[in-house]
Amino acid sequence: MSEISQKPRFEPGAFTPYAFIMPAIVVMMGGLLYPVVMAFYLSFYDWEIGRKLADAPFVSFDHFVRMVADPQVWEVLWVTIRFGFWTITIEMTLGVALALLLEKPIRGASIFRTIFILPLMVSPVVVGLIWRYLFDARIGWINYYLGVWFGIEPQVWLGDPQLAFFAIVFTDIWQWTPFIFIIVIAGLQALPSEVVEASTIDGANWYQQIFLVKLPMIKSILVIALLMRLIDVFRGLEVMLIMTGGGPGRSTELLSLHIYNRAFDTQQLGYASAISVLLIAIVFGISTVILTMANPMKSKSDV
Repeated sequence: MSEISQKPRFEPGAFTPYAFIMPAIVVMMGGLLYPVVMAFYLSFYDWEIGRKLADAPFVSFDHFVRMVADPQVWEVLWVTIRFGFWTITIEMTLGVALALLLEKPIRGASIFRTIFILPLMVSPVVVGLIWRYLFDARIGWINYYLGVWFGIEPQVWLGDPQLAFFAIVFTDIWQWTPFIFIIVIAGLQALPSEVVEASTIDGANWYQQIFLVKLPMIKSILVIALLMRLIDVFRGLEVMLIMTGGGPGRSTELLSLHIYNRAFDTQQLGYASAISVLLIAIVFGISTVILTMANPMKSKSDV
């Protein structure tokens, strides 16, 4: 006797959980989608501050054509790529290494963790001001102690293109390495102890436990940390604006700071919106590549 399939009956309370989270979803989607849509919309108009959008002339794709031919855009994009490469590489390496070092309870570990996460509690504007004065050529502590301890002559840290780039990279590493550390150590402490103990019984040494057991098991956490830092690099603004203003020249001018200068210094809001679309496309493309590489499609096995 065959069973007769019945359609699932509609339950009145089935959508109750979604009703509770719907306001948060609406706010989140509005906060995410509206700026993106408006940036794309404004990129087709030659809009300036003080002019009504209705009176702004429609320029079609002129801003995008201008952006492709603008050497300043590609110069600051290259600075952003270099900045992101060095900061993310060093921060991920240091953060993971410190998390592996302090994952087990040792004497003083809790005190070190508390001190180590203090940079995350400081506002980016305050971080920029602190390191601007520390790197100051006349009154900065860095030049003072380099001279006292190593006999190095005072350096114009924020006045030389190469030294200024090193200064903002060092500042970003100081501020955001604790972020990687917190995420990774939380993932390591959540690992099931049975797996690690089993690998020890099987004869796995320290190196094998880290690279063949622990890190592969927190792969998704590492990817999330990488993506969050990638997004922060492309939207970073306050620290560079306070420390160097993008100078000397454009040696420390990131793409986000260039958009800010175009929008508010030269009042080219339409052109700045077009560059913003480029920034969004770059971040989306790199994020998609990282997620695809982290989660490759698995071939279906025949049953």
